[in-house]
Amino acid sequence: MNPRISPIKLFELCPRLLTHIPAIGELPKDVAISARLRHLVKLRASQLNHCGYCQKMHSDEARSDGELQAKLDVLPAWRELDCFNNEERAALAWTEALTLVSTKPVTDEIFNEALLVFGEKGLVELSTIVLEINNWNRIAVGFGFQPEITLER
Repeated sequence: MNPRISPIKLFELCPRLLTHIPAIGELPKDVAISARLRHLVKLRASQLNHCGYCQKMHSDEARSDGELQAKLDVLPAWRELDCFNNEERAALAWTEALTLVSTKPVTDEIFNEALLVFGEKGLVELSTIVLEINNWNRIAVGFGFQPEITLER
């Protein structure tokens, strides 16, 4: 399946996407959200949005930043497994709530847990990461971007 518009063509037509969308998720130095957590958040949102292009990208980046493949394999089941810590759980719950906001409300429980773990500034900054990836997912899915996947061993 070919993309409706290729990533290269899209960025030729609208180069500001390459600066404006990433700027949403850029974190100040005083916010301690690790690269590994950012990748888990981006990967989970991409899974929920059925964005194979971003799933591939953020899985690759997560592994490059030291995340274990075994953990990436079970990310959709994060609620049921002990391998996810409290910070990851709060971030993933918040990610799912913001990503799925059109289908169900963001509960006080999810908000309060994320606030407890990240504080106000950290929660706002975490939200910017979710906003950024949801923007990219909609672009990639809408234009039919395809990841490069090697099927040979």
